Amino acid sequence: MEEKKVTWLELFEDLLFVAAVSTATRVLFHVEGGNIPFEYLMKFILIFIPIWWAWTGQTMFTNRFGQDLLHQRMFMITQMFFVLIMISSLSVDFNQYYLPFLIGYVGLRSLTAIQYLVVQRLEQGEAKIVSKFLGTYFWIGIFISFLSIFFYTWVRYMVLYTGILVDMFIPIFGRIHLAKFPTHTAHLLERYSLLTLILFGESVVNIISVLEPQKGKWDSILFSICSFIVIVAMWWQYFDNVEKRVNKSVKGTGQTIVYGHLLILMSLSSIAASIKLMFLKELNYSFMLYFIFGSVLLYFIATTIVFHQYRQIQHRLKLYHLGGFLAILTAFFSINLIIVMPNIVIMGELALFFSIYAKVTTI
Repeated sequence: MEEKKVTWLELFEDLLFVAAVSTATRVLFHVEGGNIPFEYLMKFILIFIPIWWAWTGQTMFTNRFGQDLLHQRMFMITQMFFVLIMISSLSVDFNQYYLPFLIGYVGLRSLTAIQYLVVQRLEQGEAKIVSKFLGTYFWIGIFISFLSIFFYTWVRYMVLYTGILVDMFIPIFGRIHLAKFPTHTAHLLERYSLLTLILFGESVVNIISVLEPQKGKWDSILFSICSFIVIVAMWWQYFDNVEKRVNKSVKGTGQTIVYGHLLILMSLSSIAASIKLMFLKELNYSFMLYFIFGSVLLYFIATTIVFHQYRQIQHRLKLYHLGGFLAILTAFFSINLIIVMPNIVIMGELALFFSIYAKVTTI
């Protein structure tokens, strides 16, 4: 399979989507009575998923069929206008800005579906079957989501996300066809790792925005150091695996990478938000523990699943490795739940966990 490189236009598009993700993450900063209300946790998830899926849809098209041609550039540039519409409509008051959000999402997905139909007229064999399948059946989910415009209150969201779920499951249902025309694994990993890298940068910026150690405030200084160690260790673990531990010649549908990164990206955003809120001391102790350790557990599980399938056999983790990591997290969480620990101690525990995780998985 011919090697595929990431284009500058793809990287430019990533910056817009990361801005959308950053806007979605701000929903987690709505604290009431020391807790993040369940309503806002759900809003974060419900805003995050369409952004991720719209980006993923175009990325998967580019991975299989993308070429640096004028008409494909114009498709992507047009999509950027719809991304901007989505970004401008992202708000905690979702009802007020629902129409522009829907226009942005449906516009993005429609352009991707149209690209498949354009390509299928030029392709042959399995490539033609795959492009026709995706270009045809994606319209089902898009149409269902569009129908939400005719509903109000919670019903419109039920219709919208029913369409999105149908859209997301179509590649899974068509896996037997997609496997015959596999993805470019190296390109797919590079696309997701670049998006993840930008999100790492956003996380650092978010954390630094509140970490302002002052003279004599050693707890603040130590918190800053531990936060930095956490981010660096996460970066080290993720990118060392992408660069040195995975077999990029594996051919498949890439669905483990695609759906696994939904959890990776969401957990990365929630970890950054939890560190910031922990430093500001805006959360109740028990809620803070569940929130940050839950986010870390999600990140650990997601990265383990994504990399396991693609790791070279000699680098795959054993069950005792996984058990050890879970035991460390469980021990830290249990101790903190029984004994009230200072925030700096909790950050030190997370720094230690991620350092061990990075060391063991990149040896």
